[in-house]
Formats: sequence, C-alpha cells, structure tokens
Amino acid sequence: MAGVSVDPSGERDIVIVGAGILGLALARELHRRDPSRSISVLDKEEEVGVHQTGHSSGVIHAGIYYAPGSLKARLCVEGARELYDFCEERGVPFERCGKVIVALDESELPGLDELERRGIANGVPGLRRVDADELKEIEPNAVGVSALHSPATGIIDFQAVARALAAELRAAGVELATGCAVSDVRPRNGRLEVVHARGATAARFAIFCAGAWSDRLATRAGAPADPRIVPFRGQYLKLKPGRGSLVRSLIYPVPDPALPFLGVHLTRHISGDVLVGPTALLSPSRDAYSLARIRPRDVASTLAWPGTWRMARRWWRTGMTEMRYALSRAQLTRAAARYVPALSPGDVERAFAGVRAQALARDGKLVDDFVFSRSERALHVRNAPSPGATSSLAIARVVADEAMGAF
Repeated sequence: MAGVSVDPSGERDIVIVGAGILGLALARELHRRDPSRSISVLDKEEEVGVHQTGHSSGVIHAGIYYAPGSLKARLCVEGARELYDFCEERGVPFERCGKVIVALDESELPGLDELERRGIANGVPGLRRVDADELKEIEPNAVGVSALHSPATGIIDFQAVARALAAELRAAGVELATGCAVSDVRPRNGRLEVVHARGATAARFAIFCAGAWSDRLATRAGAPADPRIVPFRGQYLKLKPGRGSLVRSLIYPVPDPALPFLGVHLTRHISGDVLVGPTALLSPSRDAYSLARIRPRDVASTLAWPGTWRMARRWWRTGMTEMRYALSRAQLTRAAARYVPALSPGDVERAFAGVRAQALARDGKLVDDFVFSRSERALHVRNAPSPGATSSLAIARVVADEAMGAF
C-alpha cells in the first residue's frame, strides 16, 4: 500500500530512511520499546521492500558461512529463528526445505571441513555431514563426494515479510511515508533535518537503512566515505516447467572463503520456480534490474573509488569467469550442471535480476560483515547484504540498542 496521503514534515523523535525489510523491522523494534516516541519511516518508492528485499532468491540462511564471532554469524542464527516465529504468527508462507553444500571431489573437502567447523561454532541447528549415498537420498539428481546438510535453511518471499511488517506498523500508528525520496541531510538547530520529496522533517535522531544508497546519505550526514557501495548485478535463470523435479531443495557449491559470494547454485523458490545462478558483475546502476538501466552517476561513483581498481587487480580472473556466465546462458547452466548432471542449457529460461549493495573498502577489500557508522544525531547501516534479510529482526535489536543510547 502506498503512503501518498501521509505528511511526514514537521518534527519527529526518530526518522528511519528506507522501507526495506531492515528499516521496517527497526521501526517495529523501536516502537515496541517505547510507543510514546514519534517515528516516521521514509522511502522513495511507492511500495515497501522494492529493492534488495524484493529482488533476492528468498533464502532464509542458517548461518553456516560466517566467521565465528562476527555479527553475521551471531545475527543470522538468531534472526532466522525469529523470522520463522514471526512468519508463523503472521501467516506469511515459508518452507524449511533444507540445503546441501556439495563437495564435488576431494580437493574441496578442506573447504567443506571449514564450513562444518564454522556452522557448528555458530550454533546452526541440525547441521550434519553426509556422504555420497546420503546426498542421493536428499537430492537424487545431485552428485558429489560429500556434503553438508542444513535442514534449517528455508525459502520465503521477503517482500511479503516487508508487507506484513508495514501492516503491523500502520496498525500501531507508526508513520510510513512511501513515495518520499530523501535528497539531503543536515544538522540544524539541535536536530537533524531530513530533506525529502514532501518538504523536510526535523529529527531528534535518524537511522539510515538505505541499502544501495546508504553511502551517499551517510556522507551527506557527515559520516566517512569509506566504505563505498559498489553494486553487483546478479542475473538468475530458472528451470522450465517440467524440469523443476531435478531439484528438491537448495544445492550450493563450496564457495571461495575470500569472497562474500556463494557461487552458482540451484535454489527452489517459494513461488515454485527453481532458480539457477546468480551471476556477480559490477552493475551499471544501483537499481539495474534491467541491463538497459544505466545511470552515469552510479558508473562514475564505482569507477572513481580507489577500492574498485584494487579489487579488480586482485580478482580479474574471477571477473572474467563471471563475464562468461553473464554473456552465455549455456556457460551458467553448465556451472550448475556440475552438481546436477541431468541439467542442460535447454532446460532453462531467463528469470530476474537483483542488485547486491556490497560495501567495498578503499583498500579494495570486499566488506564481509555488517557495518554501521555514526554521525551527528544519526546511525547508518553501511553494509547489510545477504544474510541481511534473514537477520533483519536481530539486526534491528542491535541498531535499536545504539539508537536508544543516543537519547
């Protein structure tokens, strides 16, 4: 539901910029802690959860991949548990379909060992090692010498979760103004003035959950330029009708631990489709769901950042592989067919694309944990890609703790 009738101008205790799943979860958390405080949520789109929330594979991650002790490790496990509870209470459809991470040969076993170690350390429920025969029982069409099975991994429509959160907020009287793009942020008269499409709101405190645009609003508010958001476009294919039976759950490779991407995988979607992908290429815009959407400002921002070139020098071979996947449907399908040999290029068709808001440090390192920064009267969520949606209710608690301490 669009919020075109809402006038967010004037003064508020808290302004939250961004009505993706995280911004909405944060508004819910803050309102539950103190219903007397006035909260306004602003978003430039007419609907909630339009960008990363609504353009993902919809996987509820269990917390396997992340370094023990990191925010991702802790908040993913907690967030997944809370998300399942929330969806059961609100009637949002989901499925605990499970997932296997497959080692194709013995050279990948050390990587699988490390993932098993991390998963156990992180408290991932039900995680277990399976051999080739057990893998066949779980995924009859998959091949590999060993795998990790995560029965707690699930699938969901995260935009449906965002809509449920928005409905709860509106019922509680929390102001949600969609179609209200924020253009500037500036301290003024002991408040933070948030300038937007319908005027300006003077906030005692503001929290920015702006995804792909988080760095721009952060620097406007006086936060450091590092890290910069560098968008990566991920294209998905899907199996044609009649071929979905090749995959029962989710089939993932053993990923490169130095990268925050999980590689080409096969994912059963809550819609019933089976996705193949994604690719991971630098994007021509921060909302390039179509390749025709090229924004010169976004391209210039990516190319002007020193970290982009340092990253490219280190990962150019990976970039060439991703380029082949992006240019050739057959190449992308063959990468997936290493795990499901019955899959052929004729079995797939184009699905959709998403854009990952990935923080990139000035030194060229891809930031692989959630990152927050502070500026005068503001808190900024600077990096919250996958498993950000899974972790959203848990991240909201952490951010709310910081925000409440600012009053």
